[in-house]
Amino acid sequence: MKKKRYVQVGLGSRARMFYNAIADTYKETSELVGLCDINRTRLEYANEVLVKEYGYKPLPLYGADEFEKMILETKPDYVIVTSIDRTHHKYIIKAMELGCDVISEKPMTMDAAKCQEILDATERTGKSLRVTFNYRYAPHNTKLRELIMNDTVGKVTQVHFEWILNTSHGADYFRRWHRDKRNSGGLLVHKSTHHFDLVNFWLGTYPTRVFALGDLKFYGRENAEERGVTKFYSRVNGQEHLADGDPFALTMKGNENLERLYLNAEKDDGYIRDQSVFGDNISIEDTMNVLVQYKNGAQLSYSLNAYSPYEGFRVFVTGTKGRIEMEVVEAVYINGSGASKNEGVVNSKKITVFPMHGDPYEVEIPEGTGAHGGGDAVLLNDMFGVPEYDPFHRAASHIDGAMSILTGIAANKSIASGLPVDVLSLVDLPGYRR
Repeated sequence: MKKKRYVQVGLGSRARMFYNAIADTYKETSELVGLCDINRTRLEYANEVLVKEYGYKPLPLYGADEFEKMILETKPDYVIVTSIDRTHHKYIIKAMELGCDVISEKPMTMDAAKCQEILDATERTGKSLRVTFNYRYAPHNTKLRELIMNDTVGKVTQVHFEWILNTSHGADYFRRWHRDKRNSGGLLVHKSTHHFDLVNFWLGTYPTRVFALGDLKFYGRENAEERGVTKFYSRVNGQEHLADGDPFALTMKGNENLERLYLNAEKDDGYIRDQSVFGDNISIEDTMNVLVQYKNGAQLSYSLNAYSPYEGFRVFVTGTKGRIEMEVVEAVYINGSGASKNEGVVNSKKITVFPMHGDPYEVEIPEGTGAHGGGDAVLLNDMFGVPEYDPFHRAASHIDGAMSILTGIAANKSIASGLPVDVLSLVDLPGYRR
C-alpha cells in the first residue's frame, strides 16, 4: 500500500494529536513530509518530538511565509491545518489551489466572509475538505445519533443542550489568543462549533434562524473589580508576586511542554500564553444563550458557560414518541500542559430514554478510551488508517463545517444587533437553498 503524504501547518498544542498519530499508530499507511509554523522554536520542538519519540528522520521546516514552497517541494496528498482560527481559510484555500486535499481542525473558519471564500474554493478546485469533529465519534454521542435514527422518540421537535466549561479548561480560553474575538470568533464559534455540529449530526438537519444573548459576566478586570478584587497582573511569568494566590494563574515554568511550546517560543513571535483572565483586553463572552430553528422544524435552546465548578454537558431530546436525556461529566485539564490524553476524557456518562407511554430505561453505551470520550482514536483511524464502514456517516465535510460555524456566526450577529438572524443570509451555499 502506498503511503499517503501529509504536511501540517500550525504546531500548537492541538497539532500534536495529528502528527503523533501519523508517526506512530498509522506509520504503515501515512507519512509526514513537512512542517510549517510562524514560530521557529515550536517547529524545532515538533521535529525533536518526532525524531526522539518516534524515530523519524528530521523533517524540512518552513516558516509561515514558505507555506506554498513547502507544498511545491514536498508534494503532499493532504495538508493538515491546525493553525490559529483566523488563518485557517488562508491555508485551506491555498492548499486546494495547489492540488491538495485538506484536513482542518475545527472551527473551519471564524466569520462569514472567510467561510464563503472556502466554499467558493472547494467548488472551484474540486478538492475535498474534511473538518475534524471528534465529538461525533465519542460512543455516547454516536449512541444518541443511533437512537434518533432508530425512531426511539419519533420526530424530534425540541432539543435543550447545556454545556458547561470549568474554571480550569474554561478559564484557559481567556488566557490565550482565543480571548480576542478577531482570532477565534468567540466561544460561540471556536468552542460551540462542536456542539452545533452535534445537533446537526444528531438530527440530520441544518439551522435556518438564530437568536442569541451573550456577555462577559465573570472574566475581565471590570467583573473582578465588582467582586472586590484589587490586585491585578498582566501575566504570570515575571509577575509571580502579583499572581501569587490567584487560583486562575497559569505557571508555565516547571512544565516542560508549556515551556517548550510557549515560554521559550515567545522570542519568535511575542505570543503570551499565561495572561491574566482578569485583564482588560478580553472581547469574547463567557455567558451565552442561543435559540435555533432548524430546516426540519426542530427547535434548540442552547447555553454555554465558561466558569462552572465542573465540566460536561446535558442534552434533552424531546420527540413525538418520548424523550432522551444524556448527561456527561468530563475530566479537568489545561490545554498544552502535556496532559492531552485527558482532553475531554469522560468521567461519567448516562443516557436515559423516557417513552411516551412506558417505563424509562437506561441505554448501554459502548466504552471508549482516551481523549474526547474515545472519539479521537476512532477519528484518527478514520482519517489515517483503514476506515471501517460507518452507518452513522460521522466524517464531516466542508458543508458540515460551514453549517456548524454559521450557527455561531449568526449568534454573534444576533448578540450585536438584538435581532434574529437568517443563517442562509450569511453565505451563498451551493446545494442548500431556502
